[in-house]
Amino acid sequence: MLTNNEIATLRELAGLYAECASNPINAEKRALWLKLNTLGMERPMLLIDQIPWNEMDVDGSLVCQVKDPYWRNVEESIRQQIYKFRHMPADMVLNPYISLPRPIHNTGWGIQTQTSRHIILEEGATSSSSSYINQFESMEDVRKIRMPRLTLDVQREKQIREEADMLFDGIIPYRMQGLCMHLGLWDVIAQWMGVENCYFALMDDPDMIHAIMEKMTQGVLDMIEQMNEQQLFDIDSNLCHCSHTFLPDLPKADLPAVSQNAWSFGLAQLFTAVSPAVTDEFEVAYMQRIFPHFGAIYYGCCDRLDDRMDVIRKLPNVRKLSCSPWNDREHFAQVMPDTVVMSSKPNPAYLASGTLDEAQIRSDLRKTIDAARKYNRNLELILKDISTVSHNPQCLWRWQEIAMEEICR
Repeated sequence: MLTNNEIATLRELAGLYAECASNPINAEKRALWLKLNTLGMERPMLLIDQIPWNEMDVDGSLVCQVKDPYWRNVEESIRQQIYKFRHMPADMVLNPYISLPRPIHNTGWGIQTQTSRHIILEEGATSSSSSYINQFESMEDVRKIRMPRLTLDVQREKQIREEADMLFDGIIPYRMQGLCMHLGLWDVIAQWMGVENCYFALMDDPDMIHAIMEKMTQGVLDMIEQMNEQQLFDIDSNLCHCSHTFLPDLPKADLPAVSQNAWSFGLAQLFTAVSPAVTDEFEVAYMQRIFPHFGAIYYGCCDRLDDRMDVIRKLPNVRKLSCSPWNDREHFAQVMPDTVVMSSKPNPAYLASGTLDEAQIRSDLRKTIDAARKYNRNLELILKDISTVSHNPQCLWRWQEIAMEEICR
């Protein structure tokens, strides 16, 4: 039960969010995203995400007041969106409604990750490092994998809606937000086995790896069916893997929250260190069965793709391709498909010290922008995976100013 003070806090935040969301700049930026995503870019677009929020507070505006776990998460999200809009908006677009996560329960794969070591930068840090214990030594271990079951807590959602009706009445609409499906199966396997053991198994026991991938692929296809039956997909956030997804024909107004009306994202980050042939056999072959079920796909994350683009081209429904710092950016722009957006990831390491070498940052940004222009590519820049700014949030604000200057020059 929310207290009167908590209700007042959430209503005040909703009012602040509504003020930001009603700013005409949101409509202007949305129009620019539509041009980019339909391959008619007016200029490169910029977003910042995956921020070390434990280092960001400068005025108390990020300090949460609500105790209820669900509404505290909503409060935190609203505070962070307002903060970004005020201090480092780049090309972010605030939706004209509050997004509320649907209470969806997932039983998971039946395997708990086991770590031998876990390191965090400091208390409250948003990034960490772990060493994982291998739980897959032989084909017998594949039997540990269970088929996930997803269910909507209907009664809890009814309660959330009743509370939201009271909280946001007269201030701003709200929408219940479904799930954006994470199709990076190798992120999961790496936690079950440890990265090094994945590499060894690909060489020494490929049959076991195929068995794992087959079972997980069947599980994903089953989850898609479950979610379609319950209409649990996200079609309202306009975000997928830190990128705005505005399109004129997706989501379609005549389709509910099913996979064909939604974006999803895939990746195989540890495959940067394997051959294109291994990527083809142990990643692409399985994603070719999954991706057709979605309206659009964002593919890639920190993985290198420019050296295996002929393999990546086989993936269906891809609308955006990640160009991480590990890519040769000019080669990426040269060989990427004409039908996708180049989603480039500036290197967050340039902010880690809390001070900026502005000449270096401009040079690095120009290298990407010039490569995209040379080959007539539609470009977005997404600064993410920011582990630390050494408690100097202003350097992130300044990075955004520099980046906006460069993309608008």
